[in-house]
Order: sequence, then C-alpha cells, then structure tokens
Amino acid sequence: MATIEAQGQKAICRAILFDKDGTLLNFMGLWGSWAAALTDLMERKLAELGSPGGLNKAALLGLHTDEENRVIGYDKTGPVAMGTEEEVIALLASTLYAAGLPWNEAVTAVRELNGAAMEELKQRRDAVPLPGLREFLQSCQEVGVKLAVVTSDSTAGALEHLEWMGIRDAFTSVVGRDRVARGKPGPDMALLACRELGISPSEAVVIGDSNADMQMGKRAEVVMTIGIAEEFSEDPLDAVYLRDADVIISSYQELRIYE
Repeated sequence: MATIEAQGQKAICRAILFDKDGTLLNFMGLWGSWAAALTDLMERKLAELGSPGGLNKAALLGLHTDEENRVIGYDKTGPVAMGTEEEVIALLASTLYAAGLPWNEAVTAVRELNGAAMEELKQRRDAVPLPGLREFLQSCQEVGVKLAVVTSDSTAGALEHLEWMGIRDAFTSVVGRDRVARGKPGPDMALLACRELGISPSEAVVIGDSNADMQMGKRAEVVMTIGIAEEFSEDPLDAVYLRDADVIISSYQELRIYE
C-alpha cells in the first residue's frame, strides 16, 4: 500500500489508472496535427462534392480554429477529446451524407481519409509526455504501486503511443475502448484494469483530464479521482469538464506518492 497526496488530500492505494490523451501525453502535440490533416482532407472532399457549406470544425468536432481556419485547440468536452475513433468517423460521414453521398460510401470515404491522416501521425510520432510524468511513474514503481492505462483510443493505438514515449514497460494493464462493452463514462475499463492488476477498485486511483474519466472512476468506486488540467481558473472546481474530480492538479509535480 502507498499514500498518494494532492492538494492536501490523501488516499491509500495499490494502483493508479491513467487516461492517455491529455493525461500521459500532450493532446494537441499528438492529435492536433491529425485533426488538421483529417479536416483538410474532408474539406477537399466536400469541395469535390460541390458542398457550399464546408466543414464547421467547432460545431461538429469541438475544434478551436484561428482566423485562417487552422486548428489551434479543442473543447475538452467535445467529440475529439472524448469520442472514439468510430464516433468521430460517424460525425464526419454525416457531412458527406448531407452533401449527397450514400451513407455506406460516406463512411468508407471518411475511413480512407482517416487512414491517410493516421499514416501521417505515425510518421511524425509526436507523442510527448506531460512534464513530470516520467519522474512520477518512477516514484510509483519505487513504492510498488501498479499502473494501468484506460483510454477511449484503441488498445493497439495506446500501446503504440506508449512505445513512442518509451514508457510502455511501466504499465501492467492497457485497456482500450475495444476491450470493453461500454466505454467512458461507464466503469468497464476501470473494472477490467483492476481485475488485470489483481486489486479491488477501492484500492485504485484514477487520473484523467476529462469528466468522463472522473465519472468512470466514481462508477467503478475507486478511492480517489484526480483531474489534471494544465490551465484552469483560480477556482479549478468550477471547471465543468472536471466537475466530478475529487481534486484537480495542473501538473504531476503537485502529486506525492510514498509508503
């Protein structure tokens, strides 16, 4: 058993379950280039179909753009942040369907465009760990705390990104959306990870950057949910996207773990 401490709150735990995107790695560093590539390809496809409306990146996907329509950020409660790959594909396919393509052709077209954007992502390998993460993982290992990843990404994608960052060996269990019947905010991923770690959920802590992570933890009845937000107001508990967190931190330097 170990004690984890954040913002003056403490919990006894045997394991920590981490979300991946925005929690282990910088979200925009990895997915910003993918979103830009995919939406650019989508806009070209819509132009080919003669669609006058184009692609509303903010309303459809929760992407923030500048005056030149370049992707510069994202809504932490939106589809890109919280949705699965298939859900994003379905949203984009709906725009091609509205532009005149039959639904099956629209889905196929978006999958092909997404494949091209993903290939570009793999070539770039822009998976950058959040500041202080490596040191925190090392501290966890030193006190015998087991570690798992619970992500809305695919398991294969998660494993790949962990390899890119050189931290794959730190995690005993990696649970993607494809391994459970219900994704976040359901408890399934957390419960499966706990089973694979050989612990009770009441001995686990969840760390994530969205309220779906916090709700997953609450529904699995973990001992503590910790929200990580690199930027928040003076009253972080006002952040809607982390309203169910027991505590909110801005970096891993604010966490202590000890026997």
